[in-house]
Amino acid sequence: MTIKNCQLGKDVKIIEPVNLYGCKLGDNCFIGPFVEIQKNVVIGNKTRIQSHSFVCEGVSIGKHCFIGHGTKFTNDLFDSPDIESWVMRKTNVSDNVRIGANVTILPVKIGSNSIIGAGSVVTKDVPANCVIVGNPAKIIRKLKGFKLK
Repeated sequence: MTIKNCQLGKDVKIIEPVNLYGCKLGDNCFIGPFVEIQKNVVIGNKTRIQSHSFVCEGVSIGKHCFIGHGTKFTNDLFDSPDIESWVMRKTNVSDNVRIGANVTILPVKIGSNSIIGAGSVVTKDVPANCVIVGNPAKIIRKLKGFKLK
């Protein structure tokens, strides 16, 4: 287990083995086994990250979120012509977002109270209060007046 230079909130539960370095976790977070969270990642209070997930630099995750097993975040759009001109891209996951298992998320913004179905590949920004699924993920339903907790 590697936990190096991290800021951990109160009552954070971490199941070994993990690789966490240079990240910030809010209060009452849960981090499952075989998770890697890289530097400069910020995770809000009461967020759960399930096993075998990868959260790369440039990602921020809000409060009360659920990140399903095997979710992978990326910080590259593969739009640079060569490695020397590479630019890190950012992902912002708002509050109360639920992400199913084995989801791949490119650098996007995900609106609050949204649900991403298992196995989806998220290539574009997600508005608040939506259910999205597929590869590439598309909106299948809008949630009216519904707030996940």
